[in-house]
Amino acid sequence: MSRIYRLLQDVEGPLFLYVNLRWRRAALNGLFRALTLLGGAAFSLSFSLSAALLAPHPWNGVGWQALAAVALSHLPVAVAKRSAPRLRPYQVFPQAHTTRNPLRDASFPSGHTTAAFAALTPWMAAQPSLIPVLLPVAIGVGLSRIYFGLHFPSDTLAGALIGVSTALIVSVWIG
Repeated sequence: MSRIYRLLQDVEGPLFLYVNLRWRRAALNGLFRALTLLGGAAFSLSFSLSAALLAPHPWNGVGWQALAAVALSHLPVAVAKRSAPRLRPYQVFPQAHTTRNPLRDASFPSGHTTAAFAALTPWMAAQPSLIPVLLPVAIGVGLSRIYFGLHFPSDTLAGALIGVSTALIVSVWIG
């Protein structure tokens, strides 16, 4: 796996460094900080549970789907992080900008991006008119993880695929 990661690093390293170093702006710091919080497990689980419990029918069903998708999507994330560990970009590129207390677990795949796509995909599937609003939010969560030096682009792409796949499976299973 380390050969694949080295190959990916050679291919996506310049893109990572461009986003991480060249996009540095005060306005983006706040925006990406907010987006990264939206992709955290605490927010995505609590938002989905709140919708499941408090939203009127049929939206409460979408909340249950989102909750199940977020919870279930983290099983493949945990397996991948343990079975195919990858250094975080700030550990590979000393010039990378990162947060004060950066995560030290494996980089691949991005759990935040997984959670964002798992939580938001059921809403987009139930109401396609939400796609222009929610898809940029989910993509923004992935970009925030690159911006803060915590994930490579392929980590966030894998997280997006896991999140969407899990959400679609759950919507077929539950919905």
